[in-house]
Amino acid sequence: MREIEYREAIREAVIEEMDSDEKVFLIGEDIGVYGGAFRAYKGLIDKYGPERVINTPISEAAIIGAGIGAALTGYRPIAEIMFIDFTTLTMDQIVNQAAKIRYMTGDSLNVPLVIRTQGGAGRGVAAQHSQSLEAWFYHVPGLKVVMPATSYDVKGLLKTAIRDDNPVMFIEHKMIYLNKGPVPEEEYTIPFGKADIKREGEDVTIFAYSNMVFKSLEAAGELQKDGISCEIIDPRTLVPLDIEAIISSVKKTGRLVVVSEACRRGSVASDISAMVTEEAFDFLDAPIKIVAGLNTPIPYNSTLEQASIPHAADIVKAVKEIVKK
Repeated sequence: MREIEYREAIREAVIEEMDSDEKVFLIGEDIGVYGGAFRAYKGLIDKYGPERVINTPISEAAIIGAGIGAALTGYRPIAEIMFIDFTTLTMDQIVNQAAKIRYMTGDSLNVPLVIRTQGGAGRGVAAQHSQSLEAWFYHVPGLKVVMPATSYDVKGLLKTAIRDDNPVMFIEHKMIYLNKGPVPEEEYTIPFGKADIKREGEDVTIFAYSNMVFKSLEAAGELQKDGISCEIIDPRTLVPLDIEAIISSVKKTGRLVVVSEACRRGSVASDISAMVTEEAFDFLDAPIKIVAGLNTPIPYNSTLEQASIPHAADIVKAVKEIVKK
């Protein structure tokens, strides 16, 4: 199977959906001639024109507001917010409008809006451009939250998101746009709420998503040298969450390490730990470990930045603390 970059998989998904449905369009900053901050839309303005690739002024509130309005009239906008940090400027539209309109109108109105954005640290762009804020949206009923790690997953899940009749927060990680992975040439979609086992194992379950999947795979390779077999569960979508897959894996291994780049306080990682404790406590042979970012703004200094987020060595340490071999 061919291997393509993560950002190219995004581009392919968008092209396929725009070709098949004239109601799909793009809106955001620098998405025109520039092709988006990470070049996922390269060349699309030439292909579809400025009526369907709408380059906006620097106003995140306007982007999301226009996206919601268009969605309510039957279009399927893909609105790009360049950095997830900038969703702070759109929270009323996302949380009080997009997430609640379907409920408050008794299912008479849909908001088929995809909000593509990216987060995470690693590029030295400091505290206002490096946050992992998925827990904000995970907390809000009415939003779906998607965080693909691989080229295969991002293409299949983005196509599903574009076809969904509900608002979808589609969150990517800034460090994986150039990663390559296998992607079929034929069309496919991936259903929401279906986790993927990125590596099968017997001794411990590692729950990880987005860029932490790769850190966990690296850790699993190191742990295998010591005879420790790790099973890595990637939820792919946080909302809806495939909790059954996580519980099933924990019942097999008896141990769980939850890995997230976001700071631990009030995190998705903490909620996963709570759910597994409630539903599978009797199957646990050791306390659940959480490996997460520090409760600190992301530093600009590269050394301090790296110290504030989890790495493979941190995952190895956590696993060894609960697996005695």
